[in-house]
Amino acid sequence: MYLETLFGLSNKVAVVTGGSRGIGQTIACGLARAGAEIAILCRSNADDTIKMIEEKGGKAYWISTDIQKKEDVDSALTEILHRSGTIDILFNNAGICIHHTASEVSVQQFKKVMNVNVIGQFIVARAVGEIMKKQNTEGSIINMASMSGSIVNVPQMQSSYNASKAAVIHLTKSLSVEWAQSKIRVNSLSPGYVNTKMSSETPQDLKEDWLSLIPMHRFAQPEELITAVFYLASDNSSYTTGSDIIIDGAYTCQ
Repeated sequence: MYLETLFGLSNKVAVVTGGSRGIGQTIACGLARAGAEIAILCRSNADDTIKMIEEKGGKAYWISTDIQKKEDVDSALTEILHRSGTIDILFNNAGICIHHTASEVSVQQFKKVMNVNVIGQFIVARAVGEIMKKQNTEGSIINMASMSGSIVNVPQMQSSYNASKAAVIHLTKSLSVEWAQSKIRVNSLSPGYVNTKMSSETPQDLKEDWLSLIPMHRFAQPEELITAVFYLASDNSSYTTGSDIIIDGAYTCQ
């Protein structure tokens, strides 16, 4: 009840893309704890996330969706409106990363990263934004960016990923201005290195390089992102739009 009272998400419906694992799963569970009903859009099975939410008394379901396909997204959102009646929050999280130098990355790989991280996010954000306009109620869209949209990571080279996340940050700012009069707030979240299953599969020598560059000398836990999402999703951030919140242990301050 404390989270519901503080952040006011009870009776809200939140769409989370890529909510089957990692940060998306953590945020989906967190939004559910704050009282929101969760609809997950992803290509992989999200039954584990649904179970975690329902075991805590929350409401959730998932719809198999490829966010790169407009028809998939439109169909999924129509189903959400049929089942839940409204869409109040979007956590636009789905994304991929390819670690290749500019010389090594193929054009097809570069396009794949841009298609998922930028075009996919745009397809979902635009579709949800149009629904929020028709509802004529206040809505919150949170796009998943990265500190990699503001700095260039080392020692790994990942120009495709960095470029995609910089695009997400500027897309967020552009949509925030375009939709301000429609009472739709659009912000982005830019984590640094986060301790997820994906990072656990990273070679140890690379992780040690990252840790040496983080002033706090540790990775974030996924749960440390939740409060920022609560803030952006709730009416507490009613005058916050077009912002990019960086949570990186001061990595980008150097």
